Amino acid sequence: MPRIAGVDVPDNKKMLFALQYIHGIGPKFAQAILLEAGVDGDIRARDVEETKLAQINAIIDANYLVEGALRRQVQQNIQRLKDIRCYRGDRHRKGLPVRGQRTQSNARTRKGKKKTVAGKKGVKAK
Repeated sequence: MPRIAGVDVPDNKKMLFALQYIHGIGPKFAQAILLEAGVDGDIRARDVEETKLAQINAIIDANYLVEGALRRQVQQNIQRLKDIRCYRGDRHRKGLPVRGQRTQSNARTRKGKKKTVAGKKGVKAK
């Protein structure tokens, strides 16, 4: 398996898709990296020469924030929002959707499993 930017990318995938296994590199950046390195995107990762792999590594290290550094930066940005007590930070703090999605009927991914509230329905007024 070729190792690019500290990540083992699958060797049986085409280079265009193998690069996308690196956190922080999507289709657009993968295409740009391959173009700059002069590597064909349709060639399999196992068939790329070591010199080209080293060149791709150098390009990624010089120009892109990937893997651990990117995850750390995202967490720092979220922590900053929490610290300044802005609306988005409060939504992160409460574990609710941050970008304006509805929560009455959806948002189970952010809110977690349903918590039943006792005595909400069965109360009759006489």
